[in-house]
Amino acid sequence: MSRNASSCPGPKRLLLILLVATALAQYGCGMFNKLTIGEEEDEPKSRPPEELIVQGMDAYNTGDYKGAIKHFKIILDEHPFSAQAMLAELKSADAHYYDREYAEAKVLYKSFEERHPANEAIPYVMFQIGMCDHSRSDRIDRDIAGPQEAIKSFTRLINAYPQSPYAKEAKTRIKDAKEFIVNHEYMVAVFYVRTTRYDEAKYRLKYMLARYPDSDLAPKAKELLDSLEAGNRPTWGMNRWLPEFMTQAPSDRQEAKDARKAAIEAGEATTNEPVEYTPAE
Repeated sequence: MSRNASSCPGPKRLLLILLVATALAQYGCGMFNKLTIGEEEDEPKSRPPEELIVQGMDAYNTGDYKGAIKHFKIILDEHPFSAQAMLAELKSADAHYYDREYAEAKVLYKSFEERHPANEAIPYVMFQIGMCDHSRSDRIDRDIAGPQEAIKSFTRLINAYPQSPYAKEAKTRIKDAKEFIVNHEYMVAVFYVRTTRYDEAKYRLKYMLARYPDSDLAPKAKELLDSLEAGNRPTWGMNRWLPEFMTQAPSDRQEAKDARKAAIEAGEATTNEPVEYTPAE
């Protein structure tokens, strides 16, 4: 065999050389990428949870709830086992609540309760679950599912933690929710009277009186029911049968007048503005 022939690689050797060359090329490209574009991939590393929680709370305390939620989410996503994670869970729910995202807040509060059932904040969390539903009760002509769910949540809190400082406030909220439902039921009954659907009106009034006999509207509801059952169906304006809050501006209602009178006699302001409830954190 000639020298030239012996120097030519065989088929197997040629295949091996090609494989090695391909591997080197790929490895070389990888090294090249790391060396040349490494600076573009060198993004800032995640900040420590200690820093994130401070920034999140700063945003929360200044009313920047969306900014706060972003910081709390980073903690939960990147530092779920950190000492700050539990606080981030709770304050994320609070931030959604105060940003009026009640459905999102309720999900987060319930998740916190499930994950940390023995935590000292649970009475507050249960109260806030009720508040998420209570806060959806904005107009009596809308769905009453919100106040109905609120009553269930507040009742659960009272039964589980009767000595909690939130139990007293929960009782007040239950009363408010029941009055909301009563007002809704009564307004529906009045609507039926206006549209001459008297049987349906009587059914609503009877249900309302049976379910909420001690409500503020019970006397007026009974008077209207007695009138309908006696055959004295109103043929004139219905304002007589409507409570003040449905027919008068807030400043003209008797309760507002009484409050102004009491404030003047006490030497205080001439208006009686409600005090916003601020839960303990």
